[in-house]
Amino acid sequence: MIATKTLDGLIIQNSQLHGGRPVIAGTGITVRTIAIMYKQGYNPEEITSELPLTLAQVYAALTYYHLHTSEIEADIQADSEEVLIQAYNQNMNV
Repeated sequence: MIATKTLDGLIIQNSQLHGGRPVIAGTGITVRTIAIMYKQGYNPEEITSELPLTLAQVYAALTYYHLHTSEIEADIQADSEEVLIQAYNQNMNV
């Protein structure tokens, strides 16, 4: 099990957790979850009221997101496309 620590250990990546997606250490909450909430209009303080995180953890996730935007956005887009395909397939089987 190889884990990579970034941003002073606040963000980690482990190939055996969440498909290797970067997560906030000790929480299991992915950076992409924070990125999605941020893009939906949540500010960091609102994110901490919705999730059991500190402001430092949220800002670390947002920093990671801004440093790796294309990677995180591609992951979000891939999942969005997969959801659409699954919904289409379910409708075709009705």
